[in-house]
Formats: sequence, C-alpha cells, structure tokens
Amino acid sequence: MSKIKEKFAELKAKNQKALISYIMVGFPNEKATIATVRGLVKGGADIIELGFPFSDPIADGPVIQNASTVSLKKGTKISKFFSIVKKIRKETDIPLVLMTYTNILYHKGYPEFISEAKKAGIDGFILPDMSIEESKEYLKAAKSNTDTIFLISPNTSNTRIRKIAKVSTGFLYLVAVYGTTGVKTGIKNYTIKAIKNVKKQTKGKTPVGVGFGISTPYDVKKYINAGADAVIVGSAYLKLIEKTPQNKLESKITSFTKSLKKQTIL
Repeated sequence: MSKIKEKFAELKAKNQKALISYIMVGFPNEKATIATVRGLVKGGADIIELGFPFSDPIADGPVIQNASTVSLKKGTKISKFFSIVKKIRKETDIPLVLMTYTNILYHKGYPEFISEAKKAGIDGFILPDMSIEESKEYLKAAKSNTDTIFLISPNTSNTRIRKIAKVSTGFLYLVAVYGTTGVKTGIKNYTIKAIKNVKKQTKGKTPVGVGFGISTPYDVKKYINAGADAVIVGSAYLKLIEKTPQNKLESKITSFTKSLKKQTIL
C-alpha cells in the first residue's frame, strides 16, 4: 500500500478527512520552504503537495504563477527541488505529492524522472495537463512506484469520471470551480452536486479531494460536509508566506493549518 493510501486509511480509522496543503518549492527561497513545511507538519497537514515551478502553468491563477516565477528566478531547477525534498524527508515521513506539468517529466523521460523523484521521497504526482489518452507511458513508469493523481471538473461526464478514476491512485482531484487556482468565487452549488456525483461514480473506491478556491476554515467544513475525502488549500498559503516575515513564518503556518485541519475532524 502506498504512503498516500495508508494516510487515507489511517484517517478513516480516526473518523477524519484529509487536509492537503500546497506550497511552491523555492518560494520565496529554500529557507522559507523548509520553515513552511515544518509549520504544516506541526499544524496537522495530512499530505503536502510540493509545486515545482513551470514557465507556463496553465491551471494556475496569478498567486501561484507569481510564486512559480519567483522560484524560477531563484534558480529552482530539478536537482535543487530534489535536494529540498531530501531535506524534508529527513524531518518527516508525511506523504509528499509533486505537482508540475507533463513536459518536465517528458523532457527527462518518465522512468528516469519518476525513479529519481521516488528516491528523493516523492509519493505521488499531479500533472494538471496530463490526459488519460496520452498517459500510457507515464502510468507504466509510475506503476507500483508512485501514485498518479488525475484531475476532473464539475462538468466531466460520468463515463469519463469512471475512466479517470480507474487510473487515478492515491486520490482523485476534483477542481471545485471553473477557471484557475486561487480565484475566490464562493462555494458553488454545482461543486457540491459534483462531489456527491463523483462519490457515486467511484463507489468509494478512490478518495475524492477538492481543490481550487479553498482558503478558509468555512470552505473546508462546507466541502467536508458535502462528502469530500480531502480538501486542498494552496493559494491561501502562498499569500500568507508572501506577507509573513521569515522569522515568524513557521508559527503563522502552524496556526493557519490548525484552523483548517480542525474542520476535517468529524
């Protein structure tokens, strides 16, 4: 059983849902990344999603785009990213998911990249632009090695939801709102309906995580009450990192994470 699946099983036994926290590695620098991870662990995050910067992040809103640009300018290359992951791994065994774009893996070669990521301590991948029609090589390289987490949206057809759920391991990522990340549009009825429908289509076999536009404890509670197995918070963390002095960052992240995690306890 993968580390991510073990985490969901552990939470189920405790009658809890998962808080998945996203950060951009290298934003605004390596020290801030390590301090943030420490805060996330102390605050009770269940899974950490580590963003690797990409020059054209199509699924990301302005907050994550900015973080990506800053990280790239600071020299966050693959080798640096894996070096930071190894440092994180020395401090915690929390499940780590790498979020980036397909071209990064394709350029290096799926088997080589996934093998290197696994050795560094990565447990799963989220590639927003990876379609199931083009995923054969990627899935083959990741098989029995790391979890492959695919995205669906509220208007994904039931047939396609079932197809994507078959190849999505760890959890299935439901995009809460139409558009890019970090856009605060309020909780939509169509998202609540989508959560219930996706759970019906997957028959509880794959946990469903909801992300995009989630930034407050209220948001977390609303989606958990609707049946989500996990909530994913990203841009809210990056905004907090940006405005917090580095010497206060760990404690601020801890406090904010605790306020979110509290809402995942049933």
